[in-house]
Amino acid sequence: MKRSIALLALLLWLSTVALVHAQTLPSVKPEQVGLSSERLGRLVSMLRNDSEKGQIPGAILLVARQGKIALFESVGVLDPKSKTPMTKDAIFRIYSMSKPITSVAIMTLVEDGKIALGDPVAKYIPQIAEMQVGVEKPGADGKPTLELVAPRRPMSLQDLLRHTSGLTYGIFGNTLVKKQYLDAKLFVGDPTNAEFVDRLVKLPLASQPGTMWDYSHSTDVLGRIVEIVTNKSLYEFEKERILDPLGMKDTAFDVTDKAKQARIAEPFPNDVTIGTDTTFFDPRVPQRWQSGGGGMVGTVMDYARFCQMLLNGGTLDGKRILGPKTVAYMTADHLDGSVAPGPLYLPGVGVGFGLGFAVRREAGVANVQGSTGEFNWGGAGGTFFWVDPKEDLFVVYAMQSPKQRVYYRPVLKNMIYSAVVKPNGK
Repeated sequence: MKRSIALLALLLWLSTVALVHAQTLPSVKPEQVGLSSERLGRLVSMLRNDSEKGQIPGAILLVARQGKIALFESVGVLDPKSKTPMTKDAIFRIYSMSKPITSVAIMTLVEDGKIALGDPVAKYIPQIAEMQVGVEKPGADGKPTLELVAPRRPMSLQDLLRHTSGLTYGIFGNTLVKKQYLDAKLFVGDPTNAEFVDRLVKLPLASQPGTMWDYSHSTDVLGRIVEIVTNKSLYEFEKERILDPLGMKDTAFDVTDKAKQARIAEPFPNDVTIGTDTTFFDPRVPQRWQSGGGGMVGTVMDYARFCQMLLNGGTLDGKRILGPKTVAYMTADHLDGSVAPGPLYLPGVGVGFGLGFAVRREAGVANVQGSTGEFNWGGAGGTFFWVDPKEDLFVVYAMQSPKQRVYYRPVLKNMIYSAVVKPNGK
């Protein structure tokens, strides 16, 4: 009997070890996957120096190629107040890097046959059909006035995924429509996703659906559609279909586990603003609003597993999240000549947009290095990632510094691509 119990205990321990191993991507020296240790080291040294100079609190950088981690380094401090050193398991507010996760959730429902991208959004949220488009026109006194006109066509699910819905954000820009979004106090009182959408549909659209790329609450609406279709909260569905299968154990909409709260990365006290009237949220305080567009937190390793799944064509460690054709479809450019780039076109020159990601159209044109077909996105708090199928490479970078988020993205891309010294597969 004792021997049976001992054997059972051993088997349980081995299964636990196997699970932990399965949830860790293997690590190798950069040269084993065609990267230069010396060149990657320059980037780590720069980040370390920038932290010591007080330009950023701290950061984590992970570079993976051919399914193996070539670099995983942390620099600086986790919390500027306590001076606690940055740790590789730090939990970051990932803000808009929530969007790709929500987009994948939507595409699982497409694969399930529950929804179709050509569906009008009003099929799931009827109030959307009542939204009108706000058009600015000069008034008699010379000041702009807002005229409301009917949409020329319904907003579709594809519009939501590619940010051509006509919805917008109030925190970037100063048009009359954006001012209404700010004045509406959409986030006040911690609404549920259903309550948030009820507030949103009372506002005008900033453009005709399908005509302009405009960064927006589109992905928040997608999060609500997930709830409507599945009869589960957004987090419940994402946990079941994406987070748990991928071993993304620290990715959620809050950090209520006190044992984890000491791992939350913090910004400098004077660097907490991510847009007009919007500052860093406290993930220690649970919220009802599960913002599919910007409410998640997580670790670099969690997001690395998400990236590797996409790079693998929708699967990781034997768990298939999406089919390879679906991933290819999501990471194709879904903008054409009929879609204007909009006044704040975040993807940048030479880059289009797919279903949840910016997608590079060609090797040139853009002012940073990259490959055709590479896809990426970042978060307002300072996180950033990109996946390059041509080079079989992905990068996840995390810091908590809104002021510096734009500066580091081109620096990271140029320095990491300069470290690719052998073609993929060589």
